[in-house]
Amino acid sequence: MRLNLSADELLTTTRSVRKRLDFTQDVPLDVVRECIEMAVQAPTGSNRQGWHWVVVTDAAKRAAIGDLYRQGFELYRDSGMATAGMPEMEPARARTQERVVNSAQYLADHMGEAPVLVIPCLEGRVDNLPSFASASLWGSLFPAAWSFMLAARERGLGTCWTTLHLMHEEAVADIVGIPFGEVSQGLLTPVAYTVGTSFKTAPRVELESVLHIDGW
Repeated sequence: MRLNLSADELLTTTRSVRKRLDFTQDVPLDVVRECIEMAVQAPTGSNRQGWHWVVVTDAAKRAAIGDLYRQGFELYRDSGMATAGMPEMEPARARTQERVVNSAQYLADHMGEAPVLVIPCLEGRVDNLPSFASASLWGSLFPAAWSFMLAARERGLGTCWTTLHLMHEEAVADIVGIPFGEVSQGLLTPVAYTVGTSFKTAPRVELESVLHIDGW
């Protein structure tokens, strides 16, 4: 299925999908491969192409990764970081954030039920590197990961950029055989068809409050 979205529609309606993921419908591996083929057209530093794409369809492995993700989310939630700053927000934005936290909890409870989990990875470890080096390395993965999500959206699939499994990165690596000492996991995304394919643009802060021209 192709939605035939314009470039502007694709860029402005690709959302973090949580509650509208359809966990009951299988996702063909060929469709996931198509999305990755689109993703690896993204630029990388010095054209190294050091990415790897771990696609998890095995039910037991998905459940195990989902459990680790849930544990990571509970640590994040209980630390207070999930709701940090909400008391100071304008009421409308605070209500939006409350919905985000609620939907994040839902995803944490159901991550392992997604028919496909994808873990984009990068050769090398970025632990304790200076900021310029870590920015350069992740800059060789994150554009491709976002391209994957855009390609998935065009095919009626929902995704969600998550990183809380990285609290247990080595344990996740053990589940799917990633060589932890040599390869870094960048994120974890569920992949599933969505309940309905229409998504709106999201509320955002006023551009003028974050736009700086010729200086801060």
